[in-house]
Order: sequence, then structure tokens, then C-alpha cells
Amino acid sequence: MRKIHDTIGKFEAVAAGILLTLMVLLIFTGGLARLAAHPLNWTIDFATCFFAWACFICADIAWRRDSLMSIDLLTDRLSAKTQRALTCLNYLILLVFLLFVVVYGTQLAWTSRARSFQGIPWISYSWVTASLPFGGLLLTLTTIVKLIDLSRGRTAAPAAA
Repeated sequence: MRKIHDTIGKFEAVAAGILLTLMVLLIFTGGLARLAAHPLNWTIDFATCFFAWACFICADIAWRRDSLMSIDLLTDRLSAKTQRALTCLNYLILLVFLLFVVVYGTQLAWTSRARSFQGIPWISYSWVTASLPFGGLLLTLTTIVKLIDLSRGRTAAPAAA
């Protein structure tokens, strides 16, 4: 499972980079077109869609690398055994929440399939809302790997992505 997780991490890094680059290029192109008196309003719409996908992918990259914000002022003063138990509890709570996000995000993507994205008839709004359950699945996988590592006594080493 670790190899699959690491491989997914490499694809995530590439996908996030591509999405962020496309987002910047679209916004820049839209700005230039507006300056030339030929606005391309769809560029902002697609950049927004790419931003939604990039946010969830980048959240998983940060979670893999333990780069999310944390406040450990109190937990650092606890025993190692208590810290480990709290970490496990935290992961389990997070896992329940992420499963909720996946289930209800999938329902949201399904119910928004008939809605067009920003009035563009050939693009479904589900392409944007599907980023929620997809990101939830990525974060769920990472959380499961962290739980497995915790149960095996491994320290959380940042994944190479």
C-alpha cells in the first residue's frame, strides 16, 4: 500500500503543478484579452474550476508531508503513550469526517450533473463538485496510511512527492 500511496503522491504533485500553471495562464490570458477590449469571461470560470481541484490535491500533498498547521503546545507536555493515543483518536475522527465528505460530496456531484457550469451548456457543474469527493478520497487514503504507520510504530516521514 505504501508504494501505491507514494506513486499517487508523485502524480498529485504533477497534477497540482499543471492545474496551478493553467490557472495562472488562464487568468493572465483573460487579463490580456480584456486589455485588448476582447474579454474572455470563460477564462476566470475555468481557472475557478482548476482552483477547486488544485486545492484538494494540494491539501493531500500537505497532509502527506505533515505540513498542515498544528498547535501542539499542550500535547508536547504529555507522555509519549498519551500523545500516540491522541494522534490515533485524531486520525479516526478525521477519517470519519473524510468519509462523510466522500459520501455527501459524491451525492452533490451526482445531483449537480444536470446543471451547466457557469452557463456553458456542454460542461456539467459536476466537474467542479467532483473535486470534493476526489480530494476526500485522497485525504482518506493518506489518513489510512498514517494510521497504519502509527499502529506499526513508524514515525511520520514526509513522503517524497
